[in-house]
Amino acid sequence: MSFYNFEDTDSGEQDIHYMKLALEEAKKALAEDEIPIGAIVVSKNRIIGRGYNLTERFNDVTAHAEMQAFTSATQTIGGKYLKDCTLYVTIEPCVMCAGASYWTQISRIVYGAREEKRGFISKGSNLLHPKTVLKGGVMAEECAAMMKSFFAKRR
Repeated sequence: MSFYNFEDTDSGEQDIHYMKLALEEAKKALAEDEIPIGAIVVSKNRIIGRGYNLTERFNDVTAHAEMQAFTSATQTIGGKYLKDCTLYVTIEPCVMCAGASYWTQISRIVYGAREEKRGFISKGSNLLHPKTVLKGGVMAEECAAMMKSFFAKRR
């Protein structure tokens, strides 16, 4: 588990730090020929959950990075709610993952690049819990580049 003191810094620096770690998770997916999306859940400057896309390995359409990170985080804390936690995910969550975040009552979601076709924002941003704060565009270029490269190689 990582611990970093961000008490004296703005959330921008903290968000970049954790998004870099989410990108490391995405690289794990890429190494397994999975769609390169990575996610981490942070509570009080401590990583409590990690995940990356595992839909091919598990032959399971629900094995998204966010879902893996939620499961990992709830196991770490021993409860199903992720209040006072932040999800960092490299790509805007889909409707399923946004819905799951609603049920976790996560305080904050920070994503890298938009997902114009399958992202939840285009379907309705009211899918999040009313208390969840959403921030997008953190390291968007780096996050998008990994996805574009992955799909360019598949075509």
